[in-house]
Amino acid sequence: MACILNLETSTTNCSVALSLNGELLILKEDNSAKYSHAERLHLYIDAVLKETQTEFSQIDAIAVSKGPGSYTGLRIGVSAAKGLCFGLDIPLISLPTLEVLAHKIQIEEGSIVATLDARRMEVYSAVFDTNHQCIGPTTAKILDSGSYADLLEKHAVFFVGNGAAKTQDLINHPEAHFDVQLPSAKQMCALSYQKYKARNFEDLAYFEPFYLKDFIAFPSNKN
Repeated sequence: MACILNLETSTTNCSVALSLNGELLILKEDNSAKYSHAERLHLYIDAVLKETQTEFSQIDAIAVSKGPGSYTGLRIGVSAAKGLCFGLDIPLISLPTLEVLAHKIQIEEGSIVATLDARRMEVYSAVFDTNHQCIGPTTAKILDSGSYADLLEKHAVFFVGNGAAKTQDLINHPEAHFDVQLPSAKQMCALSYQKYKARNFEDLAYFEPFYLKDFIAFPSNKN
């Protein structure tokens, strides 16, 4: 038996799922316009444990979405996950955010391009096949009207993620399909269980989020 607490904080969606042997027991998440992970993440963790009558001592591992994504969101999620693992003396599992996102859709043919908004005309993206196996590396890609033309010439391409919105504004192709969604801890459950069974754990002392790019500070819009 493997009870795993799954945390997804890479975007505005603050998402917590508790799973047992890869099956979702309960999901608690909220996607507000503003990042509120610092205030809500631990409240959601407490809520899913209370609602399932699960004690911290019954958790076998913590899984966290490792990025890319929001710098602040990733730091909060990874810090919480590492703190729990240290305190409970249990292993840490990390999952690539774009892989988690790709699992939000199922396709029978073509490719999935998981995309996250990376400011301006850039997205973080990775390409997956019909079995959700990564066939294109995670990159920070500047979009234009010719983006992903090589894939679109071969077959249908399904763009999923909040980066799909800006992609849709640029790419006009009959084989291009768009689904604007955010990654969720729900899709982490089966993936984290597979890693748990394989004992594919992170080194708590050295694990860091996968930012992909260096942090760039932008002026605040607040008055």
